[in-house]
Amino acid sequence: MSRSLEIYREACEVFPGCVNSPVRAAVKPYPFVVERSEGPYIHTVDGEVLIDYVLGYGPLILGHRHPHIRKAIENQLERGWLYAAPTEVEVRLARKILGHVMPNGLVRFVNSGTEATHLAVRLARGYTKRRCIVKFDGCYHGAHDYVLISAGSAAQHYGVPYSEGIPEEVIKTVLIAEYNNTDVVEKLFREMGSEIAAVILEPVIGNFGVIPAKMEFLKTVRELCSRYGALLVFDETITGFRLGLGGAQQLYGVSADVVVLGKIIGGGLPIGAVVARRDIGINISPSGRVFNAGTFNAHPLSMAAGLATIEVLESEPVYTVCRRAAEEVSKAFLEASRGGVQINRVESMLQVFFIDRPVDSVAVARMSNTRLYEEMHVELRRRGVFVTPSQFEAIFTSYAHTREVVERTTEAIHDVFRRIRGWS
Repeated sequence: MSRSLEIYREACEVFPGCVNSPVRAAVKPYPFVVERSEGPYIHTVDGEVLIDYVLGYGPLILGHRHPHIRKAIENQLERGWLYAAPTEVEVRLARKILGHVMPNGLVRFVNSGTEATHLAVRLARGYTKRRCIVKFDGCYHGAHDYVLISAGSAAQHYGVPYSEGIPEEVIKTVLIAEYNNTDVVEKLFREMGSEIAAVILEPVIGNFGVIPAKMEFLKTVRELCSRYGALLVFDETITGFRLGLGGAQQLYGVSADVVVLGKIIGGGLPIGAVVARRDIGINISPSGRVFNAGTFNAHPLSMAAGLATIEVLESEPVYTVCRRAAEEVSKAFLEASRGGVQINRVESMLQVFFIDRPVDSVAVARMSNTRLYEEMHVELRRRGVFVTPSQFEAIFTSYAHTREVVERTTEAIHDVFRRIRGWS
């Protein structure tokens, strides 16, 4: 019996579903257990060495245990790791973030993307004095009641697009629209514009297999929010500091009123942030009446790791390396499948769809052959390459994915497609 299986059986006795986040159970027949990591690699307790393209589902843009981040964490540990009082490093990180994301804005640090989107929704309602929000089918914004309606990610993977336990009264305040469909959004605003507090969206859907927004769609949503007095909330938990220092706002040239950040800005430690225009953010307590608090808000270790990460992003060719790796991996999938798959890629995030048409909507993504994807995942792992086990997540590259690492990956991809039924 493998050590991973032994630990997994122990986990089944103490955790619901044997894991602490649903997507981890998607690794079949049972999840491997990680012992340590370094650069682009994770090492399991069974002796496997895997090239990691999951990267903590996005945060580790520099790879595992980057020395600059490690040093920053160690330096902070020497001084203590929890004060529940202000620190200089949180101010320095905030200034870095604002400089790239929203000059003259305000930041509130929290502890996860879920906390951040929850606060963003509350802030929008408090600022506009309206009750409804618009979200899009397949966009995942965390695990709180207001956004677990028509969600993506693990909710879709396990066939539970609605969670039990969400009151009907909450569901009635969430208006669902089709992503990349401007007509539906325009109709919602015509009918209920005076009740819409905000539109929240992922500018690149990262929890339904990477679906980029169309430029016309983003510009239309921006114009509608401005015309009707609603706030535009970009959930950049994944895309923030991954698509570039300015994130999706910079890439698409569309400005949001509120930006939700997470993942990369914590350097791999727990974090979330709400970045808002100053006139909006000032409404968060204690300066305003939109309440938020947290013992672990702006945790010193997360602040130190996040600051160190952005310092490297600013000073080294991280985005060039990540983009090149993603391009080469995407090319390998297309060549190995002889054009039989669809690849959606935005900068250093990508996904493979086993379907014969462009994937520009969640409806099309749902039609993809998930059985073949899961077979590909298993076969790649056998060859030392770890991609997300769920079709409805993203594959990521990092600064640690050097040419040598990518070459090993492309060899594995070609070998896998020689064995998957239909490509032999």
